[in-house]
Parts: sequence; C-alpha cells; structure tokens
Amino acid sequence: MPAPPASSAPSASSALLLCADPLRPTASDPHFAAQAAAAREAGAAVAFLDHDALLAGRADEAVRRVPRDLGPAWYRGWMIPAAAYAALATALAGRGTRLLTTPAMYRTAHELPGWYAAFAGLTPSSAYAPCAPHEPPDPSALASLTAALPSGAGLVKDYVKSRKHEWDEACFLPDLADTAAVHGVVSRFVELQGDDLTGGIVLRAFEPFDRAVGEARVWWLDGAPVLTTPHPDTPTLHPAPPLDALRPLVAALPCRFVTTDLALRADDGTWRLVELGDAQVSDLPPDTAPARLLTPLLRVGPV
Repeated sequence: MPAPPASSAPSASSALLLCADPLRPTASDPHFAAQAAAAREAGAAVAFLDHDALLAGRADEAVRRVPRDLGPAWYRGWMIPAAAYAALATALAGRGTRLLTTPAMYRTAHELPGWYAAFAGLTPSSAYAPCAPHEPPDPSALASLTAALPSGAGLVKDYVKSRKHEWDEACFLPDLADTAAVHGVVSRFVELQGDDLTGGIVLRAFEPFDRAVGEARVWWLDGAPVLTTPHPDTPTLHPAPPLDALRPLVAALPCRFVTTDLALRADDGTWRLVELGDAQVSDLPPDTAPARLLTPLLRVGPV
C-alpha cells in the first residue's frame, strides 16, 4: 500500500491560544477566526480560552477547554491585565502548557514603566506614578510629575491606554504648567477609566506627528523585526520607518514578542516611538494576512 501523501503544512514548534467565541466556546472569537485558520495552515495546534472568565478571576475555568499537555504556546487575543495574565500562566502550567511570553515579559512590554527607561531617548518624555482606580492624584502630586517634563503641552494615560478619542476632555493637556487644568483633565480621565485604570497615571510631553504619514506598527520576535504593518488607527497608510536605532534596544529588552508603534514628527522629521506593547495583544490591521505574522511566530518555541 502506498504511503499517504505528506502534509504540505509547515512544521510548527508551538501552539496558539485564542479567545473563544462567547456564544460558541469551542470556536474562535470571530475577530480572531482568520488567525485560527492561519495557525492550523501552519501546522499548529489551536486552543481557545474563556476571556470573560479570566477577567472575572476564574483562571482555571478560563482554560478548561485547553487540551492537556498542549506544550509551548503563544497567546493572541484581547488585552489581559498583567495580574490576570500571571494567573493564566499558572492555570495553563497546571495543564501542561507553557506560555512562551512569561508573566514578567508580558508586564514589561504591556505597561509603560517596564519599557520606558530603555527607550527614553526615542519616545516622548514621560513621568508616572501609581494610582488606584477612582482615586486621581492630588494637584501637588501632579505638579511633581509635570516638573520632570519639558514645558508645553502634554497627554495623560494610564500604564497601558489613553482616552485619545476623548481628546479635549480626558487626554490632552494644553499647558503642563497649569496645575489646576492638568488636575481637571487627569481627574476626568480617571473617572472615565473607572475600574479599568491600569497601574497608575502617566503624563507625557506632547509631540506633533505627521497625520498624513500615519503610524507604523513593527512586530519583533526574539529581537528581530518580522513584519511592519500600518497601525490599526491608520490602516490605509503604510509608512516604512528606519529601524537602526531601535534594533539594539529591542534586542536588549527581556521580552520575546513585542510591537513598536512609530510616528514621524511633523516639525523635525524624526521617527519616534509612540508605544511599545506585548505583541500577543496587539491588533493586526484587517488587510494584513495573518500568515505573515503567525508563520514565523509558530515556527519558534522555547529558548
């Protein structure tokens, strides 16, 4: 009897964990369905976790449909708070699955204090302090932060996200020296973030970026760039920034899989790092074929 034909799918060294469809827990969330298909085409095992249960503090329930002894795996899905990610890693380890981005790696890339110092020369000047949800810093604490920044305008965010779509109300700070105005915008930001406020308050110096050029999102794996895409906010623009200054800094970061969002300054033509993030929770633009990212990602395993 002739041997069956060999599979044409590339060999995968790791599995892929995705968020399940809340209405069909054995299937992918529709937002990640194309990535599930690309992973299977690459020869990888695909499993689903319950993102809602994870955020509710029920990590063991969240992974109950993940097969035992799945082995090393990458996550691709919705954002997860760092503490919940650590709980996810523990729950998966109990089932024989090792996340290839450790909780320490995840927090370093996901929260600004983890990466800011390493990239301070390439990103807007920032100052930050812990802050509990619903408890904005008082004016004197904010004045201490603004004193560490250049004069002029600024922005407020938490350790992970801003509210840039509420620009005037809860993001932009026209004059960092106006302590009362800064306190008003920061307080509104904290109010709108509610329970979702992560880590603390970050004040950043405002830099003017060229909106006609758009932002680029560069995907890095083990210190090397594997893909450059548009930022999801500017999906029709395809800038291609130089990466020479970033390469050694990303390579030295104690993280395996990260994204850098880069924008061109409108005044002096320099490329700046707007944000660094854990690439597991960075979104792909809708016109980017998932295989362009997942094929190289799933070929690597533990180091």
